Amino acid sequence: MVDNFELEIEFTPTYESNFAFVNAIEVFSAPDDFIIGDGAKSVGPRGIQEFSQNMTLQTLETVHRINVGGLKLTPFNDTMWRSWVPDEVFLVLKSAAKIARTSHVPKYQKGGATREIAPDNVYMTAQQMNRENVTTDFIFNITWNFPVDAGDASHFVRLHFCDIVSMAPGQLYFNVYLNGFTAYKDLDLSSVTFRELATPYYIDFVVYSGSSGVVQVSIDPSNLSSTMRKNAILNGVEIMKMVNYVASKSGSKKRNVWVIVSSVLGSFILLSVVILAALLFFVCRKKKLKPKRSESAGWTPLCQYGSTSHGTLSDGTSAGPNVFLGQRIPFAEIQLATNNFDKSLIVGSGGFGMVYKAVLGDNRKVAIKRGVPGSRQGLPEFHTEITVLSKIRHHHLVSLVGYCEEQSEMILVYEYMEKGPLKRHLYGAGITPLSWKQRLEICIGAARGLHYLHTGFAQGIIHRDIKSTNILLDENYVAKVADFGLSRTGPCLNETHVSTGVKGSFGYLDPEYFRRQQLTDKSDVYSFGVVLFEVLCARPAIDPLLSREQVNLAEWAMQWQKDGQLEQIVDPRIRGQIKLSCLKKFGETAEKCLADYGIDRPTMGDVLWNLEYAFQLQESDSLTEPHEISNSISPPLPLPESLRNTQNEAYTGDGASDISTSQVFSQLMTNEGR
Repeated sequence: MVDNFELEIEFTPTYESNFAFVNAIEVFSAPDDFIIGDGAKSVGPRGIQEFSQNMTLQTLETVHRINVGGLKLTPFNDTMWRSWVPDEVFLVLKSAAKIARTSHVPKYQKGGATREIAPDNVYMTAQQMNRENVTTDFIFNITWNFPVDAGDASHFVRLHFCDIVSMAPGQLYFNVYLNGFTAYKDLDLSSVTFRELATPYYIDFVVYSGSSGVVQVSIDPSNLSSTMRKNAILNGVEIMKMVNYVASKSGSKKRNVWVIVSSVLGSFILLSVVILAALLFFVCRKKKLKPKRSESAGWTPLCQYGSTSHGTLSDGTSAGPNVFLGQRIPFAEIQLATNNFDKSLIVGSGGFGMVYKAVLGDNRKVAIKRGVPGSRQGLPEFHTEITVLSKIRHHHLVSLVGYCEEQSEMILVYEYMEKGPLKRHLYGAGITPLSWKQRLEICIGAARGLHYLHTGFAQGIIHRDIKSTNILLDENYVAKVADFGLSRTGPCLNETHVSTGVKGSFGYLDPEYFRRQQLTDKSDVYSFGVVLFEVLCARPAIDPLLSREQVNLAEWAMQWQKDGQLEQIVDPRIRGQIKLSCLKKFGETAEKCLADYGIDRPTMGDVLWNLEYAFQLQESDSLTEPHEISNSISPPLPLPESLRNTQNEAYTGDGASDISTSQVFSQLMTNEGR
């Protein structure tokens, strides 16, 4: 960390080499208190002592950054561009821990932890004591072993805490240990957060790892806890190797910056690259290089269809004409609608930011999604969302009402979906379970929205993040696909796929896309197949608390489907409502969606047809069984009135898209992709 006006970096060759080089240097601002100069405690055989050296003068190399009790967080979820990984693989005894979660935003206090110290999601999940199968008198702890380089090195350890498990202040007392030594005894989080619960707090330590090659973190209940309330929690862990001591330099303090230096070793390789580059320069200096399709946050069109100039999505691909038709809404109006972003109006949160329920001046009920104020993280997703939703209209796609980019804000305004995400109605607490017929109608509606997305344009749009959280329900339980921040346009007609970095949600991600980094609309089909089993079984796509063979829903459900016993894992609350013929067709549809290779999966048009047929089988057993899902779109059966009125309701910026045209294009895309 540097706090001078000037930054000087010097590279000196060793006696073994004549070259010194670097590949990249990144410099970015950090809060003044990101690393406290004298706040760390040294923990070891001599007990707990003040760390004698100034931490801001140390060179720290990140070894582990752990989101305890939560999922992986990418740089898009973190204002400081960090990645946080789950803690499960580091737990010594998994059965000793139990995940705790909250949907409420942490209560940050002045002078305490901030979102720059750790993002919201770190403080909204934790591991706590799992006492379900243990007698109240039995004492045990939760322990994590984090591998580090064995050798003569000390490590800076930052532990993150946020009491999301207590019902009232003063109920949680616990101990913290590092490498078997007491680091903090009788920790009472409410005493350091002014009697506030759910308030982020962190503590810094320095430990010596020696030759063990492990930094061990343990927590257990304090003796001060009452017998019935013995518990301990941990929300996050950061471990950094203290590489060497950096002396201070004189100069006026201006701001703190962090410097990241990336290098590749090997003098011979460097020399070869330099010579080769020189030769290529003279041979190819008059040739114009063809731009490569890649992830980008720019607005320049890289792929066009025909001769029409298009706007672009966040990754640089074409989005079609008439983009940015969404209405700009003044920041002042959004402030008024949300009562200056009153926390009581928050109805959800995600990687992008908080979602508020609000009413605009014209009495329209809306959902307002606000990016982290002042941060440009998520800017590509913000632009992509506007680009996609400004040019499409469909009964089963969430509509964009407007957006705001004033005062460094990133705000999106959508139609309000009264019933919220599908996920909440499948296994949310305190909500009346959906009937099987309702679930079928929701699946059909979502499939219809995706089918339009894939076929309603020349290149189509691939959603890339289909999951039950991104399927929203209105007051009549009509399903609408939402969250287009990761969307991409599909391949041009002379291409079979789009080469791109892998993005999506764990548990829903197409394994072929993950392996080959080649995106097609069949990746959405795979994710939708996971949603179908999620709807049927009413359990998450990934549940780390279950046994190993049950953790991944797609793998577990596919095994039951292939064994012909799918009825055994159906949500017990709807088991008696499903006709076997309907269940068979539904299971076959989901199974086809989850084929290992995209070429073996149906199109969304095929999926839609088969779900409609399953609905008809549920309504009447007199229908004959159709053959297997084919590679072409079959004519749909007559639908009930509740579904029939939305069959052709679609609108694009170019005008209405007639259903036969969509079907023809779907077939062209299918043939082109195979």
